[in-house]
Amino acid sequence: MPSFSTLTIEQDARSPRIARLLLNRPERLNAINEEMPREIRAAVEWANAQAEVHVIVVEGAGKGFCGGYDLGLYAEQDRDHPCQQERYPWDPMVDYAQMKRFTEDFMSLWRSAKPTIAKVHGAAAAGGSDIALCCDLLVMADDARIGYMPTRVWGCPTTAMWTFRLGPVRAKQMMFTGDLIDGRQAAEWGLANFSVPGAELDARTLELAERIAGVPSSHLAMHKMVVNQVMLTMGLEQAQTMATVFDGITRHNPEGLWFRRFAQEAGFKAAVAWRDSGRPIPEGDEARALIEEMERKKQR
Repeated sequence: MPSFSTLTIEQDARSPRIARLLLNRPERLNAINEEMPREIRAAVEWANAQAEVHVIVVEGAGKGFCGGYDLGLYAEQDRDHPCQQERYPWDPMVDYAQMKRFTEDFMSLWRSAKPTIAKVHGAAAAGGSDIALCCDLLVMADDARIGYMPTRVWGCPTTAMWTFRLGPVRAKQMMFTGDLIDGRQAAEWGLANFSVPGAELDARTLELAERIAGVPSSHLAMHKMVVNQVMLTMGLEQAQTMATVFDGITRHNPEGLWFRRFAQEAGFKAAVAWRDSGRPIPEGDEARALIEEMERKKQR
């Protein structure tokens, strides 16, 4: 079996036609660091190279599926990073190249010739929802949650999957509010294939995976290719390009810079509490003034 720092992958001991990809940073709620996206791609490539494997189940260790990007690395720290540059002027193409690579790594789940199923307990939040929605199918615990809270400030989901999975009206609701929905609502909306009590999640996911695994792998690949081609024709790649550019802008415009400065000053939890409370986000000249005030405090 291949060895990774952020995840594991292996064939299920009872059902070797099923590969189980486990996001394995439970101490950080399986948060996405710089290694995880490319390791997801490598794990998917490994599973696709195994003739016996017909389907891949993606799941999370510990309390949840994935809490999103490890923002302690990006929000609170002063370090310069391609995705959060402190130098001026900001270089959008450096940002785009980094985030596009992450997006393409997540999309290996979507491109995989072997069907992929996300098994979500706890939360699939922010970037974690990108991983879940790049999978072909989604099974959730009733009390699990999914959403992209950073649409309120400091983020745009680069995979652009919400519209393709939910349709425009509900996708707009999710993007405009940054709300999380639970497994029951996700199933009611058609985002999740099934929502079940948490104690039944593993069994229900494996039941679905085993049903799929009985189909010849060539048939599965062809059926998936047909559906994916429809999504491509509808403009998926163009939408992802725009979303990835916009993601960088949200992190470097006045509102995004205010959010990072506030996280550096008050801590990321305080910044998230403001973001998610519904309290108006400082914008424009107000955000610039607050940034200048925080910079003066820092210099003193």
